[in-house]
Amino acid sequence: MELLKKLSEDLQAGDVEAVKEGITKALDEGLTPREILYDGLMDGMSIIGEKFKKNEVFVPEVLIAARAMNAGMELLKPKLIETGVESIGKVVIGTVKGDLHDIGKNLVKMMLEGAGFEVHDLGTDVSAEDFVAAVKEIQPDIVGLSALLTTTMPQMKNVISALKEEGIRDRVKVMVGGAPVTDNYAKEIGADAYAKDAATAATIAKERFVS
Repeated sequence: MELLKKLSEDLQAGDVEAVKEGITKALDEGLTPREILYDGLMDGMSIIGEKFKKNEVFVPEVLIAARAMNAGMELLKPKLIETGVESIGKVVIGTVKGDLHDIGKNLVKMMLEGAGFEVHDLGTDVSAEDFVAAVKEIQPDIVGLSALLTTTMPQMKNVISALKEEGIRDRVKVMVGGAPVTDNYAKEIGADAYAKDAATAATIAKERFVS
């Protein structure tokens, strides 16, 4: 439908006001919150994600699209709750202890939300104990660990070890990422997956970790 196509395009362009107007108009015209979410907002983020993977757009473009997505979700969320649209899964995400970088983590969060996940962001400098506590409380499907420094990468292993010690490692899938992290390192520390960028993280989470 033309209205949802325009909503998708406005989101890709990062036009916050146009996205809000598009959602309001779509609701007024009787489209369901689910249609608006999937065929408008998520369609737009998916296209941006694919372009990001192909180096057709870069971090600034993804960030402005994600900002528009967030603004749209704020408007749409109450309607989604009213109509009972559920998330496809829960994710706990954070940058590991000793690491204060958050741009990569924030991109992953936005991509996951754009893919339909409920994301609980623990922030930066998150200890293994805090990850364990969040898993117990939130009971997510996935734990996402980010590290941007080689010196903080070992903290990822500490989180996995802590989950094992508490007997809850088998309850969640652990996904790792960040500039110095590799697929080999992910395998070495016993993670379930490595994602080289935010769009890939969302794809892996959706295709491999939720039914």
